Amino acid sequence: MTAPHGRRFDAIVVGGGLAGLAATHRLAAAGLHVALVEKRDRLGGSSAMSGGWFALSGTPVQRRAAVEDSDDVFLADMLETGGGFADLSLLRALVAHQAHAVEAIDRADAWTDELKVSAGMTIARAHLIRIRGLLASLEREAVAAGASIVLGRPADALITEDRRVTGIRSGEEVLAADAGIVLTTGGFSRSRELLDLFVPDQAPAMPYGGVGSTGDGLRMAWMLGAGLADVGHVAGTYGQHAEATDDEHELLTANYLGAILVNALGARFTDESESYKVLGSAVLSQPGRMAFQIFDSRVRALSKPGVPLSDMERIEELGHLVGAPTLTQLGRRLGLPTGALEGTVDQYNETVAGRVADAFGRTGLVNGVGALLPVARAPFYAYPAVTAMTSTYGGLRVAPDASVARVDGSRIEGLYAAGEVVGGFHGASYMTGTALTKALVFGVVAADMIAGGTRA
Repeated sequence: MTAPHGRRFDAIVVGGGLAGLAATHRLAAAGLHVALVEKRDRLGGSSAMSGGWFALSGTPVQRRAAVEDSDDVFLADMLETGGGFADLSLLRALVAHQAHAVEAIDRADAWTDELKVSAGMTIARAHLIRIRGLLASLEREAVAAGASIVLGRPADALITEDRRVTGIRSGEEVLAADAGIVLTTGGFSRSRELLDLFVPDQAPAMPYGGVGSTGDGLRMAWMLGAGLADVGHVAGTYGQHAEATDDEHELLTANYLGAILVNALGARFTDESESYKVLGSAVLSQPGRMAFQIFDSRVRALSKPGVPLSDMERIEELGHLVGAPTLTQLGRRLGLPTGALEGTVDQYNETVAGRVADAFGRTGLVNGVGALLPVARAPFYAYPAVTAMTSTYGGLRVAPDASVARVDGSRIEGLYAAGEVVGGFHGASYMTGTALTKALVFGVVAADMIAGGTRA
């Protein structure tokens, strides 16, 4: 870590997650005097707590796995997942600039061979990246290029001169930025006030995400008249144990491998192949705001130790996986009404066999893809999970060049934003991996805009 050389910089990046580190490295590598200001005593934010999944198309990992993907299909899947609400110009920019993410992952040597179909995808496009390695690599590169990293320094307000953002206020101090400021402060998953304001039906979700994700950047830009996008669509993610800690990424999506979801009455209530955001909303309306993922030994055998969303070994080590030799005994262990679980599974298995139509329209494992499996092979398992507010994918309205726009569409000069603080990319729902991809890509895009302005 280095200390700032004075209080005036070419550029300031506010927030030290993936987007902030990407922007800081890019600015420093371009020769700018840049400071990364982080309010907590450590870098990483929500990115460090994530599973590390990136959505990317046309990668070497896909080619090695004989997965045929394209930018056009990637774009179409995002549009479909967003329900018509996502900003097409932003999605096109994301697809066009995804090489920025690939290059950074290459430099960090952070690839794994894990690839899968996940929420919002019709093709295996979710790439597991060693996220902590990637974050550490970007930090090392930024510092080596001369960036100043300032920890424990919250930003309280944006400073303007003649309607242009020229700095930030932190307590009694003002840090000036001659070329521009990038807001990468994360979302508002830890702000009950903003959740109650924008999505009161989601506010009861388990608080998660970065501890510093309290909406600071959104509030500061909002005070300058910034527009907002997608905040009303924000939803929690289903699949986390109620006792999960900030240090343990414990999300499980066994339903995408063949499990069904039942509520505290032992009844199914939704199409389990839907996005975990859609499922999150459905679970919040169930008794106790929780649901059990119910599966058999065949799905249990699909566990991948160390792979987020699929690591049942770790969940069992934590004591959060419930098992029993029969469905009757499993139902008793879960406290379900007598006979309820057996009846629900019998009816579901009739659907899988093609003898009756599924009451909730389920036709595949995830997003309609993959053949359904009966829940039939003992022993049987249950994972009790709740909806967690892991991230908020709505926020500031930005242009494809990452500049922040006012409510009337005009540009706020000198201000850019990237990562979870921005909206417009996801619309009504969320494709696995797009949050990290957009954070890295548009951190670089914002930096390039500022660096380009200094050369003009």
